[in-house]
Amino acid sequence: MATQRLRVLKTYKLFIGGKFPRGESGRVAPAQPGEGRRSPGNFCLASRKDFREAAAAARTAQPGWAKASAYLRGQILYRIAEIAEQRRGELSNELARGGTDEAEREVELAIDRLVYHAGWADKFAQLFSSVNPVATPHFNFTTPEPAGVVAIICPDKPSLLGLVSLLAPVILSGNSAVLLASESAPLPAISFAEILATSDLPPGVVNILTGKRAELVPHFATHMDINAIVDGSGDLTAAVEGRRGSACNMKRHASRTMPPGDWFSSKAEDPYWILDTIEFKTAWHPIGT
Repeated sequence: MATQRLRVLKTYKLFIGGKFPRGESGRVAPAQPGEGRRSPGNFCLASRKDFREAAAAARTAQPGWAKASAYLRGQILYRIAEIAEQRRGELSNELARGGTDEAEREVELAIDRLVYHAGWADKFAQLFSSVNPVATPHFNFTTPEPAGVVAIICPDKPSLLGLVSLLAPVILSGNSAVLLASESAPLPAISFAEILATSDLPPGVVNILTGKRAELVPHFATHMDINAIVDGSGDLTAAVEGRRGSACNMKRHASRTMPPGDWFSSKAEDPYWILDTIEFKTAWHPIGT
């Protein structure tokens, strides 16, 4: 009698501190397949505890990442692009299984956008710094510094390009990140995490969670060790929760609400997005006589 083989579906885990743990709650959900396709796998539903662990990992990693030279951060971003280029076919297939119509174009733009931001890593400080005229015998300098730990809420579509477009300007300046992937198409985010894990990016600089925005965004907003939120979800409820909770420790809140098509345009590679997650430090240096 012939037997029917059951498929062994991959369970895409979380990415915290450079490792791939299962969600603390043990909850998983099937990824939604494209029309006429079977589910490509399952993903973990992150809990509040998973988020706290991701925030702790990001806080631990951030000072070392900020101390790395701008040139090195740019080289690491470029290395991520190199690895993504080698896995371009795999990423395209994964997006296509999830029902994405322009999978190949989305992957190519995501790689190009990584290269684009790698070039900004050692240039944005020259653009945004200044030497200020003062009426005292001092040199007065204003320079950008990273805000710290940034929470990023990704759009549902495009799931990969939206993630890269939001993440790259955050980490190139020395911030670390806790990222909530697309709720409807989370699998490409974890495949991208596998690329990060094999690059030279220090563990904990980027942490990726999958799950429900309604459960996690309130914790993002009220956590006292999150310094800024970048919200690209376009979800009105998430925006309200994020802004309301941000008042507890005066964290920054940047909205990136755009139609899905705009993520494919130059609007999503604005270098002034870097400003949303940096602080400006002004130093006074006396002039010797």
